[in-house]
Amino acid sequence: MATGNLDEESKVQHLTGYPSLAAFIASDTDKTTAIFKRFDELAVRNLLYLQSELAELQWKQRCFDQEDARSDMDTKQCARNWEAFRRTAAQPDDTRQKDRMELMRQIRQNMKEYREALLFESTLASIPPPSKRVLNAFRLDFFNGPRDSKTSFPTLGGHSADLYDNIDDLVALRVQEDQDRLTTFVQDRLGCLFPARPSERGIAYASDRAISSFIAWFSTLLAAVLLIGAIVVLYKVQPPKWRLGLIAAFTSLFAGSVGLLTNARRAELFGATAAYAAVLVVFVSGNLGEVPSS
Repeated sequence: MATGNLDEESKVQHLTGYPSLAAFIASDTDKTTAIFKRFDELAVRNLLYLQSELAELQWKQRCFDQEDARSDMDTKQCARNWEAFRRTAAQPDDTRQKDRMELMRQIRQNMKEYREALLFESTLASIPPPSKRVLNAFRLDFFNGPRDSKTSFPTLGGHSADLYDNIDDLVALRVQEDQDRLTTFVQDRLGCLFPARPSERGIAYASDRAISSFIAWFSTLLAAVLLIGAIVVLYKVQPPKWRLGLIAAFTSLFAGSVGLLTNARRAELFGATAAYAAVLVVFVSGNLGEVPSS
């Protein structure tokens, strides 16, 4: 979790509860603490109710269709001509078509509500939960200290006290991008080296911008060392067996670095490793790899 400089507004003592929790979430300029409960059980139950309601309406419409199939030609005309259906349903003495028009409008409204709910849940399902690191910091503020401490208490009372107990039922509105393994390791283990502002209530604030810059420089340096270092070593070593062994070692080291420190996909990992090995093989097989004779 990272924030910017502490401004005057953040120094105000907020009333414990919704004011203090809202101020804590808003103080994080990276917005990683914008964590809320998903209410998955309620959402799924709502979808179940909606689809069951539509199933009942669909059954009712099919019953009307079967009834209309045994009716006169004027009724059958309403089943295939919208203007005739609308005109007949508007007549006060024709309750049959009026009921069908009302059912059609109810299906339209319920179908819209149901599909909107499906789209909302589909979007929400693609948003990952917060990281454990951010959630631990959030809970430290929410419970006003370590949760197992005798002096800790939840910021929100009543049934809201256990809102943040289940990480699988939480959603983070903003998840940090490029969360590769190296970045995650630096944030979890070395975040104290990149302070954004002084720690507050046991919560350390790290600068995401500084961490991103460090990762970029470190990755660039590591890539250069793995390539230039391998070329220098192969230039100095002459026995073919040693060269083959060094190529295998450097290639394995490169593949391990890409696989462990980045989020490269399997195809990308194979492609990068093959390109790296090809560069070393071309260097060894060319004249550039030969030590000039004295």
